[in-house]
Amino acid sequence: MRIGELARTTGATARALRHYEQAGLISSERAPNSYRVYDERAVVRVRNIRYLLAAGLTLDDVRVFLPCLDGDLTTASPSDRGIRVALERLAVLDQRIAAQTAVRDRLQAALRQATSDRIRPVA
Repeated sequence: MRIGELARTTGATARALRHYEQAGLISSERAPNSYRVYDERAVVRVRNIRYLLAAGLTLDDVRVFLPCLDGDLTTASPSDRGIRVALERLAVLDQRIAAQTAVRDRLQAALRQATSDRIRPVA
């Protein structure tokens, strides 16, 4: 199948598919007209890549799962390495959330201070 059909079937963009290919996560053959042609198995692989990305993993993280990208990731038992990568990504996300929460709290406090100076209760 050509890239447009794979994109429509999986919900990915053609640009994302080219990016996955450049990252070594999927592969294609070249037709005589130089169009990319993907094997039918690419559908499952792309859906699994999108599933892992939606779960918060990066493309580098997804590489750990290469041996099982052609199967059903949702029912497969995760490897120790896969669990380790997911736990590391979760720790990174937790740190980012904590940092953003701290920034939000500082902004909220500054706004409270700024607005309390302007708004005085009517006696």
